[in-house]
Amino acid sequence: MAKMKKTIIALSVLAVSITPAQAEYLYGFSNISANYLDWSDGTSDRASHLQNFSYIELEGGAGFTWGELYGFADLEIPDKNSSEVRTSIKGAIDVKTGLAGLNAYGQLYNTNSSGFTAQNSVLGLSYKFSGDWGFVKPWAGLHHSITTASWMDPAGFSGLNGGMAGITAVYNFGVFEQSFTLTTWNEVEFARTDDYTMVSGETDELSLNGAAAIWWNATNHLTTGIQYRYSHNKLGNSGYSNALIYSVKYNF
Repeated sequence: MAKMKKTIIALSVLAVSITPAQAEYLYGFSNISANYLDWSDGTSDRASHLQNFSYIELEGGAGFTWGELYGFADLEIPDKNSSEVRTSIKGAIDVKTGLAGLNAYGQLYNTNSSGFTAQNSVLGLSYKFSGDWGFVKPWAGLHHSITTASWMDPAGFSGLNGGMAGITAVYNFGVFEQSFTLTTWNEVEFARTDDYTMVSGETDELSLNGAAAIWWNATNHLTTGIQYRYSHNKLGNSGYSNALIYSVKYNF
């Protein structure tokens, strides 16, 4: 836990240190959503630890003259007692390099539940293609992991864990005067160490993690959508996992 706090503090200091004092705010968004994740029957059979759950999410992002910030915080299983509640947070930062579209990129994801903590951090580069239609942003960087002790390895794992590459994309369109958005995110971890896979329950140096979604922007404040969530050799499972996520958002 101390290492996790040190990593978060270090990334926060980095973000502050590289942000110009006269940064100009350009745009932003924020929302709160209610969500239900429903794993497929096959996934539940292959990985009994993956159970259906509800969660509440706060999400937001902003653009500045120096770059962009994005983040979310999840409260999972809020209908259960406190010992079963999980939390997950993610923060990402893109800082312009001065070369068109090219950014310095940092990402941190942390999840906590009773007796378990996992954290993944990335430092690297991103490139953003954007227009009125939306954007596509590929990125890649060095990957650092922290995983708490498990029955497989009482020592846990903390250290460099190969690399990570990903892509995030948003496409806005209209049908019959209704507003819709397609989104996707994908992350590939590669060259992961044997020490990590022994602790995680995942069996290969390569993994896939992501989702694809369609959203109906019913009003300026109300959005509803369905996501197809998928992973391979990830989430403590050596095989393929997939689920549907049903969401309703209130946009501030």
